[in-house]
Amino acid sequence: MTEPLTLGARLAAPVEAVWRALTDPAELRVWLTEHAEVELPGRYEFWGRHTPDGDAPHQRVLHADPYTLRFGWLLDGVETTSELRLTSEGPDTTLLTLSQTHFNFAEALDGSSIRGVLQTWWSLSIANLAAHLEGRPLLPKTDFTSTDLRGELTIAAPIDRVWTSLTDSEQASAWFGYPIGIEPWVGGRYAMGGFDAGPAAKVVDLEPGRRMSVDWGPVGVTTWELAESGGKTKLTFVQSGFAEGNPPYAMWCGSVAGMFELCRFHEMADWQPIWVAEEIHTGAPAA
Repeated sequence: MTEPLTLGARLAAPVEAVWRALTDPAELRVWLTEHAEVELPGRYEFWGRHTPDGDAPHQRVLHADPYTLRFGWLLDGVETTSELRLTSEGPDTTLLTLSQTHFNFAEALDGSSIRGVLQTWWSLSIANLAAHLEGRPLLPKTDFTSTDLRGELTIAAPIDRVWTSLTDSEQASAWFGYPIGIEPWVGGRYAMGGFDAGPAAKVVDLEPGRRMSVDWGPVGVTTWELAESGGKTKLTFVQSGFAEGNPPYAMWCGSVAGMFELCRFHEMADWQPIWVAEEIHTGAPAA
């Protein structure tokens, strides 16, 4: 059963700059995709190894007006519909609403269709759009042609503070934007949704202040490893132990997307997440 997917984000840039980042092929090649060609109102295409079903462009424009873009996107033999809509909130702030059809949460869990990555791939893409607009380093993009799921980033904060934010339930829930219950010892629970949400993953390796590994079952083991780097912290994260014929791309995209707020959590004195939980109303739907 497909479910409606809507994501909202508050971006620190004027609406004209966000629109340019969404529609200029050179900028798209920086934050979104390996290849992009755009000639609106007739053409909006992106493809490559960082794009689901990215062997060739599979998009066709359905609607384009100032600050609304809707396109059909053929994924796993089904044409889905994606819409990006911008609303100016001020001279330096823009609200972005992403809506996407044909998302099925069951497919995200079992990897039976590439459409299962849509929620977390869009989350990672929007996080990288925000990073691009803020002048921050981009997060590692998912390579859908590879089974090597690893990445690293540098956080401008001491290693002990980063370790606490990765292992303390309250702090991890804050920056990830979703309740997480963590028992930071070997054999402890790592519970997405909190300890009362049902079965939890298990901490299978832990070196206090340096490394933690969590076993998620069929989708494998996530390992976070910290190293001091000139007063900053280098965070390396790896997914391993999964069936190589069905890599957990949906989970990986979501895990990497969360790292954007982890960095901002430590590096911004007045940190607020970019994500907006409430539905953004932007007027009547475009024709």
